[in-house]
Formats: sequence, C-alpha cells, structure tokens
Amino acid sequence: MALIRPFKLLRGGAGGARRTRKSAKVSEKVEYLESSRLVASLIFVATVAAIVLVSFVGVTTADLSLLPNQRAPVRIVASAPFSYESSEKTRLQGEQMRDRTPPVYRLEFEPLRQFETNIRELLAGLEKLEKEQPGALSRTAALTPLVDAFNEKGPYRVNVDHVALLAEVGDAAARYKLVESALVVLREIYAEGVHDGSILGGQTEGRVTVFRILKQTGEVAQRSVQSLEEAHTFLRINLAAEGMGKETHLALYRIFQNGLTPNLIYDRAATERLQSDAMRALRPATVNVARGQTLVEQGTRVSAEQYEMLQAHRKYLMENANLEFNEGLQLFGRILLVLAMVLASLFYIRMEDHETVQSNSRLALLALTVVVNLGLVRATYSMGSLPFFVENAAAGSLLPYLAPTALAPLIVAILINAGSAIFMALLISIFTGVIYGNRLDLLVLTFLASMVAIFASRSSRKRGRVVRAAILGGLTVAGFVLLFGVVDQLPVATVLKQMGAGLGTGLLTGVVVVGLLPVLEGLFRRTTDITLLELTDFNHPLLRLMQLEAPGSYHHSLVVAQLAENAANAINANPLLARVCALFHDIGKTTKPDYFTENQRDAINPHDDANPSLSALIIKAHVKDGVDLALKHKLPRAVIDVIQQHHGTTLIRYFFQRAVQELARPPAARATAADLRESAHRGDAARVCETTYRYDGPKPQFKESAIIHLADMCEAASRSMRKVTPQHLGELIEQIFRASMADGQLDEAPLTLEELNQIKSSFNFTLLNMLHSRVAYPAAGAAPALLPERQAAT
Repeated sequence: MALIRPFKLLRGGAGGARRTRKSAKVSEKVEYLESSRLVASLIFVATVAAIVLVSFVGVTTADLSLLPNQRAPVRIVASAPFSYESSEKTRLQGEQMRDRTPPVYRLEFEPLRQFETNIRELLAGLEKLEKEQPGALSRTAALTPLVDAFNEKGPYRVNVDHVALLAEVGDAAARYKLVESALVVLREIYAEGVHDGSILGGQTEGRVTVFRILKQTGEVAQRSVQSLEEAHTFLRINLAAEGMGKETHLALYRIFQNGLTPNLIYDRAATERLQSDAMRALRPATVNVARGQTLVEQGTRVSAEQYEMLQAHRKYLMENANLEFNEGLQLFGRILLVLAMVLASLFYIRMEDHETVQSNSRLALLALTVVVNLGLVRATYSMGSLPFFVENAAAGSLLPYLAPTALAPLIVAILINAGSAIFMALLISIFTGVIYGNRLDLLVLTFLASMVAIFASRSSRKRGRVVRAAILGGLTVAGFVLLFGVVDQLPVATVLKQMGAGLGTGLLTGVVVVGLLPVLEGLFRRTTDITLLELTDFNHPLLRLMQLEAPGSYHHSLVVAQLAENAANAINANPLLARVCALFHDIGKTTKPDYFTENQRDAINPHDDANPSLSALIIKAHVKDGVDLALKHKLPRAVIDVIQQHHGTTLIRYFFQRAVQELARPPAARATAADLRESAHRGDAARVCETTYRYDGPKPQFKESAIIHLADMCEAASRSMRKVTPQHLGELIEQIFRASMADGQLDEAPLTLEELNQIKSSFNFTLLNMLHSRVAYPAAGAAPALLPERQAAT
C-alpha cells in the first residue's frame, strides 16, 4: 500500500487521471527548415528577386515628384512624344507683349482754359482802369496791382512793362482783337500737344510720335507731339506774323509764354485697356516634345518652365498607361546591383553575428522585414501616379517622407541585434534612394533617421521606448527637411508639410513596430527584452502557483535568479534573460511539490516509502512537467530551453547511491554496516543502471542556460553548509564547477575559462551577502549582549 500513492502521483495526481503532457521536442521537419542550407539558398534567391521586383520593375523617372528650384537627381527624358499648352510660355509671351505695348497719352487743356480766363480778366481790368482814370494806363504804379493780381492766379511771371506795351496798342477793342489772335495760336499749339521729355525717357528735343487719345472720337491713334522748345518757337513766329511792332510783339510773346506748358499726360487706364486688348488676342503657346527629348538635366535646378513640362509629361503618361518604357538600367544590371548588396549584407552578418547565418528563421526574419519595408516604400512612391498627386505637386513632394524606412531596422534591432539592424538600414536607404530617382539626399537622410532610431531603441524594455525611438527618427527627418528646404528655397508651407510628414511617419512607425513585435516573436521564436520584463511580474500565474504550491522552490528560484543575473552581467550575457529563465526553471515542481526537500514542511519525506528508481523518476519528471506548463502558458522558447537544460544530464546521486546500497544489502536482515561497505566495494554499483538516475538533458546550449545550471547547484549545496565562510564557500563553488566540467555538462555551452572564473567570483560574492549571519538580539527585558569587539576587549 505504501507504493500506491507514489504511483498515483506519478500518473498525474491522487485521482489517478492520466495527464497528457505537451512536448517541446522540435519536429524533424521544423529542424530541417531551421538548419537546411537549401532553405537558406531559397531565402537568398527569393530575397534578391523580391528586391528587384519592388525596387526596379515599373519604376520610371516619370513618376518622380520634383518641385521648382529643386535639383533633379537624374536626367529625365520624355518617354513618349506629347504636346501641351504651356501656361508658363504663354505668360512669358504675354509679358513680352505687354512690354511691347506702347503707353497711351492724353492732352490736358485745363492750363489753356485757365490762362484764357485770366488774360481776359486782365484786359477787363485795363479797360475799367482806363474808363475810371483816363491816362492811368501810362503810369506804372496804376498797372502794378493788375499785374500782381494776374501773376497770383497761376504760375505766371508777367512784367508790368509788358502789360504797359499791350495797353498802348490802342483802345480796348484793339487789345481784345490782338489777344484773341494770340489765343488762337496758343489753342493750336495745345491741340497738337506739347511735351517736355519727362515722361518720354528724357527726350526733350524734337517731335515724337506717341499713342494718344483723340479728342474728337476718343480713339487711340498715333500722333506726333512737339517739344516745349518747338512750341515756343511756333508761338513767337505766329505772333510776329500779326504785323505789330517789334516791342509790342516781344511784349505779347512774353505775356503768352506764361500760358504755354506741356500738356501730354500719361493715361494709365487707357494703356491698360490697350494691353488687355492685346492680351485677348494672344493665343496659348503650344509646346511639342519629341520622344527621348531631355526634360531636365541631372543636377540642375528645376525651372518653372521645366516643372510645367514635367507635370504635362506625367499627366500624359497617366492618361496613356499602356505605353511601354525602356529606360534606366537593364534588368541584368539591376539584378547584379541587388545581388551585390544582399551578398554584402550576408558577409557583414556572418562576421558580426554568425548565429544569425546559421539560423534560417533569423534569415527569414531579415528577408521578410526588408522586403516588406521596401514594399511599403514602393507603395508610397507609386501613390505619386495617382491623379491627386499628379495635379498637386506640393502633395507629391511629401511622399518620400511618408515612406517608413525605419520600420525594418527597428524590428531587427529589437528582435536580433543592432549590428544587423544598421546594415539593414543602409540597405533600405540605398534602395529607397534608387526608387526615388537616385536621390542621394534621401539616402543619407533616411539612413541617419534609422541610425537615430536604432540607437534610441537599445535595450528597450518598455514599449513606450520603442515609440520614442521612432519619434526621434521622425524628428531627425523633420530637422534635415527644414535645412534642405532652406537650401532649395522651397515655399514655407511646403517645408512645414514635409516636416509634419516626417514626424507623423516616425510616430506611426513606432506604433506599428510595437503592434508587430508580439506577432513576429511568436512566428520566428524570438524573445524581446520587453516580453522578458513582462514575465518578471511576480503576479504571473505560474509564479503565483509556485508561491502557493511550492514556496520553498519559489524562494530557491528567486535566489538562483539573483545569482544568474549578477553572473550574466559579469560576462556580458543577457542578465534579463538569465533572471526570467531562472524564475521559471523549477515550475515543474508545482505538480508534486512534497517530493522536493525545500517544500517538505512536516518532516515527512514520501521518498522513504518508495524505491530509488521511482523516486528518481519523480524527481526527473519535474523537468517534463515544467516544459508542459511552459508550453501551456506560452512562455518564450528560451525559457523552455532552460527548463530542459538546467540539469543537463547530471546524475541524481542521492538515489543512485541509495539504489547501490539496496542492491548490495545481504539477504539477512541483520547485516551489519561493515557488510554493506564490503558489498559496495565488490562493484555492486556496476549492476545499477546509471541512465535511470540521470536527467534526460540536453546539456546547456547557451551562456544563460549554463549559468543557471551552475547557479542551481551552488544555491542548493550552499544550503547544506553549517558555517558559511569565504573559504568554505569558495571551495564548495570550485568543487561544483570542477565536477560539472568533469561530467561534461558544460561541453556544449559557449563559455570560456575566463568567463567561468568570472561566474565563480560573482557566485561567491552574491552568496556571501545572502548567507551572512546576524548578531543575536537579546530577549525583551534581558541585559544587552556585548558586541564581539567589546567581548574581546573584556
């Protein structure tokens, strides 16, 4: 009856119900896919083909979105003959026609009318003075008030002597007749027009022909206009023809020259009407472009006329989508370019991360992320052929900054390592620049942004830090876009939109990466520090189960976790991975906690009633039970590996020795201890199957697993020490390390002798601080005990 309970427990519990365990063993098919060089070659070929397809097939310079004043990254030629109405050429022709349209002038007669009024008032004043004061016209004093009043009415400078000579002509009727004759000459001069050259570019001499408004019809016609000097000559000659005396003629000329002023006035409204009439007659300029004609030369800034031609070219190609293009590199040259880049990536990864080259899942992860990332870049590029972006070039200029070029580098940096991520960033940046027309500025900018994101995502243990790293990459893009915009003299609104596009893409990239990480972790069996940190939560169901069902094993796991984390830090391994794996390495003990010494509270040992082989089987079962629980709770593959490997193939020595002793026991129940010792020396151990008492393995395969394997043994052995001293603890740790190495348990772990020495030192330091003794405190009311120093002094 004593063996019934152990057998029931072995089968899965007191109820005897059989429990089906999940197996962590990898199938042969999966193992073949993981390690086969043929699969690796297929991944390589598929990657090259996908990059060629994404980066080159269907990519033409016609889809490039350039803004005025930007430098063309490549030489762009017309893929087909086309014609278009050039608004830019039409505008230039209109400006030329506007410049050739002559100005229109009008004649101003107001000065003449004012002078006629003023001269008649002067004659009336003379007539009145003559009637009131006969003989007064011969006195200068009497004429002075009349002359001063006349000069004040305009810009006149008439002399009293000249007026006195006019008064001496005869009576009032004779004076009126003479003045009217002079006014007729003045009207004729005004009717023809007088200019002084100030509105004709400084030409002050000679006649000129101008467009002026005809007074009779209001039409614009060409007419000659005399200069002010010619007008004065004409006035003097015509006054001399009146047959008066020389002095009278000269006096009359002196008076009437005050009424002669330039009357040719520029008419803006009439000039604009004439220009508008000319513009209405202007026909739109049509430009014919031949196939193969250069639209923009490489490295030159795009002018407004070239920009219009590029837009017309894109619209024509969009309307004629069935055209075939034969431009750029040939297909073979493109394949060679991609092949060279992918080979360079492989050489770099082989030198820096040999483990990745040996793992097809890692290679597949690299290939998938790069191809998908380039596919997204190509998708944003292809959006430039949509009607909205063809018609709105400012919106099309945002597309290069909407491409999420930091997506794959961030994923690779978190799931694999920063070295591979850097080369993936360079690869994606190169092909992004190629897709967008060999743009060197875009290549440098995207690579720099990816590098910033990779640097900021180092040792990311929180998802928020991944988003922050992507945003920093977006800020880098925004900052350099501002600098490029200043250099290219782009409109402020366009630069601000491009900066917003870069920043928004960075934020969106971070959110997408955070969302994709769990999927990629499960698909490619990768574990990030973010997931590991989440597993350190003591409220995890398995850790809570250990706290309740196997508290001794839980405490043991906490100590092993501390030992493993410190040792991993000492040899530059992954301390977080070591801690998490140590926390879960003994979860299988929760199935039968009473069979493990650390959980036996009532001094009842169920192994006392079981034979050694059964006890060894129960002890070994905690590894399989742990793997089963880990698989059910979807723990990372690394944790499952440590659960399997943390005992390696070590011998369960206690039960093995017990089996040897039982086999050596003589039939007589009264056999003495001397008989047992003598029987053991006869080689009875050789008749005990050692395999039954060894763990199934495998042996530790990676550094963190080996550290936990050693920490587990050191922590358990240190519990049996009666007195902990540095010397005794060091000897114990040294003995455990030597025994493990002699047993071959570390043969498959990538640890060097130097690293083993560092691990020993770390264990020694940590255990000494954990197992230190304390001063015994006196009971309440008792006299205080003397400190050791005081006791020694006493």
